[in-house]
Amino acid sequence: MKAIDKIPTSKIQRATKLVSTGAKVGVNYIKYYGDKITKSETEAKERLNENNASDIYDGLKQLKGSALKVAQMLSMEKSIMPQAYVEKFSLAQFSVPPLSPPLVIKTFKKYFGKNPNEIYDTFNATSVNAASIGQVHLAHKDGKKLAVKIQYPGVAESITSDLAMVKPIAMSMFNIKGKGSDKYFKEVENKLIEETDYILEVKQSKEVSAACGIIPNLKFPEYYESLSNERIITMDYMIGEHLSEFVAHNSDQNIANTLGQALWDFYMFQIHKLKKVHADPHPGNFLISEEGQLIALDFGCMKIIPQEFYTPYFELAEKGNMSNMDYFVNKLYELEILREDDTKEEVNFFTAMFYEMLSLFTQPFHAETFDFSDEKFFGKIAELGEKYSKNTELRKMNGNRGSKHFIYMNRTFFGLYNLMFDLKAKDIKINNFLTL
Repeated sequence: MKAIDKIPTSKIQRATKLVSTGAKVGVNYIKYYGDKITKSETEAKERLNENNASDIYDGLKQLKGSALKVAQMLSMEKSIMPQAYVEKFSLAQFSVPPLSPPLVIKTFKKYFGKNPNEIYDTFNATSVNAASIGQVHLAHKDGKKLAVKIQYPGVAESITSDLAMVKPIAMSMFNIKGKGSDKYFKEVENKLIEETDYILEVKQSKEVSAACGIIPNLKFPEYYESLSNERIITMDYMIGEHLSEFVAHNSDQNIANTLGQALWDFYMFQIHKLKKVHADPHPGNFLISEEGQLIALDFGCMKIIPQEFYTPYFELAEKGNMSNMDYFVNKLYELEILREDDTKEEVNFFTAMFYEMLSLFTQPFHAETFDFSDEKFFGKIAELGEKYSKNTELRKMNGNRGSKHFIYMNRTFFGLYNLMFDLKAKDIKINNFLTL
């Protein structure tokens, strides 16, 4: 993959890049209208989605930073996004063009005040992995093999302006009206700002790895504070395959079950014991070691779960509570899914919609063990997503639904479910974390 020699850092440069991307999308729509003459509507729309997804991703990967991070987040919305976007945007998880070696050295010196060879015994200026906010380099020091993560220049400074540019697209995609929408975008902005603070990431990484070290078959790298700062992190280099690469060839069900249990315990332990969770569960953040253990990486995106949200959120997951409709409706108000200014039509519609959704999504919590390889279960989730994405009645209503905390909690569970399905993990003990 061709390396990048320069990243647009100013607001004007980044806006210009997005405008040029928008122009390409405009051309794609012209082609779409032409295709409708000679092709079916389905074929024409499919080609439009493929062309738009490719051009939008190509533009975002040059910008990197929060614009690319939003694409990564959207790629996890498999039930909402057209498949072409899911496939293309998912590349943002672990396949992004890296900075060129000269730009890497320049960036490192800017952040650390020294060249990398003055700090490490050896340093490879060619990246071994590039993502949305930073890229990783291999180094050695005092006999240890290290991974050095360097943040892309200008990322932290451009978060607010980047989100302002992608906000209209996101509002249209998720049917969010202007009034009351700021809390959702502020939540995303605050989390992205936290992700660019590498001192905070090192602190969070050490806290989580210390607390979750008791979970069997789960490993973490060691982090080195003396070799890290606000824009650079030095940690142990962990050897293993990305989870997505591993599942492509694994045929050992026992290993799949062991890894699935470790992954599930890791998330349940964080959510219920720590009230703070790794809210970026995509395949690029997990490796499988040669010994068949799960390696968890990248703790820049951690979501604190306030008690006032945690309690009603998990009370709705209890099977008995779902059957008491008055109780159920009261919890929907507590979680801001239903609003005091809703019409009777809106109350009835969203009560029915969330009852249907939660009846399905909470099924793993209604049994002692669950089979996450069940294609029927995940097929129903996909069908439900498609059903509401095409619902014309829903499009007329205000999509500002739910507490701001839903953004990262839902992202966590959607990502976790998808990873569990990718692993084809069976017989997972749902409450095993209570025994740890």
